[in-house]
Amino acid sequence: MEFLNCSPPQDLEENETAREMLGYGCTKWGGRRYEDVQKTSVWCTALEGIECFGNRKFLKGGFPCIKYNGHYFLTTLIYSVLLGFLGMDRFCLGHTGTAVGKLLTLGGIGIWWIVDIILLITGSLKPEDGSSWVPYY
Repeated sequence: MEFLNCSPPQDLEENETAREMLGYGCTKWGGRRYEDVQKTSVWCTALEGIECFGNRKFLKGGFPCIKYNGHYFLTTLIYSVLLGFLGMDRFCLGHTGTAVGKLLTLGGIGIWWIVDIILLITGSLKPEDGSSWVPYY
């Protein structure tokens, strides 16, 4: 892998027919467990200066269909506990409409604030764009 430059997995936007025709691509992203994560092939190219016996550009399989867009679970949880009554956690996750509602009601007078902390811990409140939590923070 250190001698290859691979493209990110192709998003087929839940189109199973396109996945069957192409033989690669992601129709669903992420999953609660590793076994639930869809895997796909991506196009890889050998780096310059690397000698190849065959094509320099080829499909390589086994890549997980996971998106990371900079959302950290621990950071979001800290925002939720400390500034959740102002909707900071929902602003960070991209839920702008509900974040404004939470801000204007001061966290639903505390009830919405507590519910969002529970939703975060149980995994029900996730980033709006469907990306996964960045691991290790």
